[in-house]
Amino acid sequence: MKVLITGGAGYIGSHTVLKLKEAGHFTVVYDNLSKGYRELIFSNEFVQGDIHNKRLLIEVLKKYKIEVVMHFASFIEAGESMEKPSKYFNNNSVGTLSLLDAMITVGVKNFIFSSTAALYGYPDKIPISEESPLIPVNPYGESKLIVEKILKWYSEIYDFNYISLRYFNAAGADEEMRTGELHNPETHLIPLAVKTAFGERDCLYIYGTDYNTKDGTCIRDYIYVGDLADAHLLALDYLIQEKKSDIFNLGSEKGYTVREVIDMVKEVTGKDFKVIETERRYGDPEVLIASSQKIKAMLGWKPKLENLKKIIETAVNFYKKWNKID
Repeated sequence: MKVLITGGAGYIGSHTVLKLKEAGHFTVVYDNLSKGYRELIFSNEFVQGDIHNKRLLIEVLKKYKIEVVMHFASFIEAGESMEKPSKYFNNNSVGTLSLLDAMITVGVKNFIFSSTAALYGYPDKIPISEESPLIPVNPYGESKLIVEKILKWYSEIYDFNYISLRYFNAAGADEEMRTGELHNPETHLIPLAVKTAFGERDCLYIYGTDYNTKDGTCIRDYIYVGDLADAHLLALDYLIQEKKSDIFNLGSEKGYTVREVIDMVKEVTGKDFKVIETERRYGDPEVLIASSQKIKAMLGWKPKLENLKKIIETAVNFYKKWNKID
């Protein structure tokens, strides 16, 4: 299968490219490198380009006879989206529309979308299923919800099928340390804690300690990035074989508090570091835990790495390799 991966030089995209190649697929990464890294490009071919460049997208889709598009090229910082909403709607929504229209022009009929649990906002019940209300509380989540609405209509109007994968908290790194989490700026808890452990940051902040949880801090669902990448291959097979559109949550179905994660990073690295408690951030739900029963039942997805300590170990090992730390 010939697959175009937008944002394939980034965190989840690069892991998925590795899985696709291992499975024998021909891969083309399309990335403007505004957030991605050349060192994390493992595809058969690479095209540097922006998703707003519809003409270039059409050329690439035609040249490589692309059969499936996996779309990871999004801005993901919820906090920043509250300060720069235009940036998020322009890239995540308008940019995706440009990509979809290029696909329709060329006749590429299969699309896998990197969506988010941010669509659910403050969930009405835990665990969160695909049927939970979609009420985003920031422009980032709204920008992804807009795309899901577009996909529904495109699927109905055109001969076009899609899978939307709503990620919870992707974590960890490739076990062979070929790729890992390199966001700039970094906003995710585990890599921030690792950076603090190794002195790259002076301290780590806990935003809110008065939640109704066992230690007062938020609870989140962490899914190993390699398991998340595996789900994209299963989604690809489903699209090709069933020719049906659908939506799936992707999470571990387990929850860990912020303090538990920080303590685990300290244990894995063997280093203590300064932690500062501060006020809650707007838009931080108390608990986010996925129900992944649908994707397990329909696609046969099964996480291979569920132990949080081992997931953090992969993140630490990649950090040390990338920063040349013995």
